[in-house]
Amino acid sequence: MNKIGLIVSREYFTRVKKRSFLITTLLVPIIIIGFYAAIIAIAVNGGSSDEEKIAIIDQANLFEGKIPEASTTIQLTEVKNETEKSFESKYKDLGYSGYIFIAPFNIDSLPHLSLHSSSSMSITTMMGLEQILNKAIEDKRLKAQGIDPEKYAAISADVDLGNIIETKEGNKSSNAAVAYGVSFACGILIYMMMIIYGTQVMRGVTEEKTNRIAEVMVSSVKPFELMMGKILGIGAVGLTQFAIWIILMFGMQLLIPLLSPDLLNQVQQTAGNDESISMASKVTMGISSLPLAKIAISFIFYFLGGYLTYASLFAAIGSVVSDDQQEAQQMIFPVMMPIILGFVIMTKAVNDPNSSIAVFGSLFPLTSPIVMMGRITFDIPAWQWITSIVLLIACFIFLVWLTGKIYRTGILMYGKKPSWKEMIKWAFR
Repeated sequence: MNKIGLIVSREYFTRVKKRSFLITTLLVPIIIIGFYAAIIAIAVNGGSSDEEKIAIIDQANLFEGKIPEASTTIQLTEVKNETEKSFESKYKDLGYSGYIFIAPFNIDSLPHLSLHSSSSMSITTMMGLEQILNKAIEDKRLKAQGIDPEKYAAISADVDLGNIIETKEGNKSSNAAVAYGVSFACGILIYMMMIIYGTQVMRGVTEEKTNRIAEVMVSSVKPFELMMGKILGIGAVGLTQFAIWIILMFGMQLLIPLLSPDLLNQVQQTAGNDESISMASKVTMGISSLPLAKIAISFIFYFLGGYLTYASLFAAIGSVVSDDQQEAQQMIFPVMMPIILGFVIMTKAVNDPNSSIAVFGSLFPLTSPIVMMGRITFDIPAWQWITSIVLLIACFIFLVWLTGKIYRTGILMYGKKPSWKEMIKWAFR
């Protein structure tokens, strides 16, 4: 164990002291927070400060002389005593971005309307104008049927169905969208980290084999100790990097109001309406209803379990390949297939967490680290969670024992590309 500790220490500090590690660890949270701040700024400012002035030539009397207010970026004005052809040559000089000519039409059929402009309008502007025109036609049709549009709007319903979870601690409000987002984010994080750090293990083993460093090291330590030390050391690097990312991202979020107080004031003003407050409260209640402690513990366990399971496979592959990238890609494909399968099942599990394929994927140890994180925000039976943990631990122990034998032989083999048949013989002899 002392030798494994020395190898873990060597692998850990060698990678942590690299400039690439420091740059990646610092840049990733900065980039994420930068995008986050940019999204907030764009959302607050509406993405544009230009107001589109649109003229309405309403010969069909669709609006009945009452042009509605569109939005903060669209200003509608009714123009009288003009025709489509007469206004075409003067709307630019009058300061309009475009105009809509509404000729008389049968209210029972949809008219063909066009927005005339000197350049393409944004999709937001077009959708806003379509909504206004559709509302005007609907009101016109209601009046033709003797129905007051205001009374119709008052009796129309838009139900917002909530979800109350009954627990021993009391009832909690749930939000399916929040649970979906957290589940998907946890699953895809496990997926990415298993691939990134697993391939790092493979590259590290391949480099040592190619540079003949392994020959020197196996004279002092057993190949199995070398493999375990490398796996644990790189895994510790991954956990360190992930922990630093969380701390930096949390700290930088706290600094945003200090660095840009004007942005915070704009956000507070924008969120002052009832709809924004309601949405924020729903998200907050949705997060509070989640089993956060269980999610955090499960994430750490399934990251470690999934990483250790696949890192042993990647280490075995790295021990039998040379620096030929094509050869490495051919050998790594069978190992990547369960990871990809787990991601595919996880996309199904976040939508239907109790389906048979989701339950199978969360129990099967080669896919459970990804799939179980996709189900973790939902009410999973305790026996499934415990069974998944036991099977993953058993799979890790078995694969470490199995790949350790392949690693022991492959790390000292040069000049020959072993087949899968030969590797299986090494594992069970």
